[in-house]
Amino acid sequence: MIEVTQHNWCPLEVDYSRANFPPPRAWQMRALSALREGFRNGHRRQILTAPTGSGKTLAALQLLHGALIKGKRAVFVCDRTALINQTSARADQYGLEHGVIQANHWRRDNSIPFQIASIQTLGARGYWPHADLIVIDECHAVYKAAREKILSTEAAVIGLTATPCTKGLGQLYTNLVNTTTMYELTQEGVLVPLRILTCVRPDMTGAETSGGEWTARAAAERETQIIGDVVAEWLAHGEDRKTIAFGADIAYCKELVARFNAAGVNAACYTSETPDDERADLVREFERPDSSIRVLVSVAALSKGFDVPDVGCIIDARPLRKSLSEVIQMWGRGLRCAPGKPDCILLDHSGNALRFLADFEQVYFEGFRTLDDGEKADRIIRKDDDYEPRGCPECGYTPFRRRCMACGFEKQKRTKVDESAGVMTEIKLGGRRAATDKHDLWRQIVGYVRGSSTQRPQGYASAIFRNITGEWPPREWHYDFTEPAEPTTALRNEIRRQLIAYHRRRQEARAA
Repeated sequence: MIEVTQHNWCPLEVDYSRANFPPPRAWQMRALSALREGFRNGHRRQILTAPTGSGKTLAALQLLHGALIKGKRAVFVCDRTALINQTSARADQYGLEHGVIQANHWRRDNSIPFQIASIQTLGARGYWPHADLIVIDECHAVYKAAREKILSTEAAVIGLTATPCTKGLGQLYTNLVNTTTMYELTQEGVLVPLRILTCVRPDMTGAETSGGEWTARAAAERETQIIGDVVAEWLAHGEDRKTIAFGADIAYCKELVARFNAAGVNAACYTSETPDDERADLVREFERPDSSIRVLVSVAALSKGFDVPDVGCIIDARPLRKSLSEVIQMWGRGLRCAPGKPDCILLDHSGNALRFLADFEQVYFEGFRTLDDGEKADRIIRKDDDYEPRGCPECGYTPFRRRCMACGFEKQKRTKVDESAGVMTEIKLGGRRAATDKHDLWRQIVGYVRGSSTQRPQGYASAIFRNITGEWPPREWHYDFTEPAEPTTALRNEIRRQLIAYHRRRQEARAA
């Protein structure tokens, strides 16, 4: 399915032609096509981004299968035991013979062409198995061993993530493939709607920060003041659904578990301090449809790669200021479809639903279009304001900022683009005509960016276009294939204004 470098290698004979996959979803077919196109255009290191629960693992295994049936060797890299076990089970389900590289794993067999590997084991042992194609799951978690391999290997590399927000990803990968969004998948019934209830939340005024983010200790101290409300609100609104709760630190999580248990609700802790054998027992029990555990509480151990589809409620009691990616990962644990599951209830006891709502809405409807988008998302410090959640004017969904995540209704905002039916769209900036239409504007922006020194011209040009028009340029308007035009004075002045505003925001963020 993709072309990878051929090596002289004689692997164990395995017949991968018998693998059996479910029919790919439309977005997966678009993604596989886009990745192949990226390889043909010289992108050896690409990221496939799609929402939590969309089926990235299936798409990656289909991609790997295409290489394996050509006699290539492939490695799927995970960063935690739960993910290794989940990926191994999926590979078995689809008929992909494989070995597992992890300390003392019973499935260790280096002769098999397809390996599922622990990044920690690869780093500790200092070597990687030979591979023509490498898939790195949860690639936003950049480990030293992965970074070194990505920069030195001749193999094709694909990173998988729902949140490509880590600083420096643009230095490791050269192309971002995004072919679906949370909104599209919700409309298709792949994900369930998110029903947000803004509950009692702590006052974070003056709380200690480090690097712009609240410290875990400070967040836990403030959350502890409302811990009784967390239990009470779940009893009132959680509908006894299977629930994952996120707390600010381990001590807070333990106390929350104790409060739930005292209220007669079976809760358990799953943190970095939980022994491996106990973790395995908790996961097995929690995965059961009739699990006795109603609430599983964690700091971050459950926020990535933990897939229990019938989780129908998320408690967010972990206040954040910067990490939109962590917010998306936490809330995403409850968005998978399951029989009889109408939606996911989010009980917001952190203020994150209001603090991050505008950014979350944007990602919900548009996803991450460039690596610049992702990296910027986790640099911005969100500040508390006096905003009170309002209902959507169309359907009443709460909370609502700009576009409704329930019905799609969108506020009409002022735009610098004058639209008139049946005539060419003229774009004015500062009262002066800047372009005859949007495509003319795009050509001028490309002309401007080609005269700059940016290392990511497609993302930079797209961001300028979006800041002016309020929308991203169409996918077919690729930077590399656009004939540039000389930018007007009005456009140059607008870009200069945007740059000044951007640098001012950065200075304010550093000073905060």
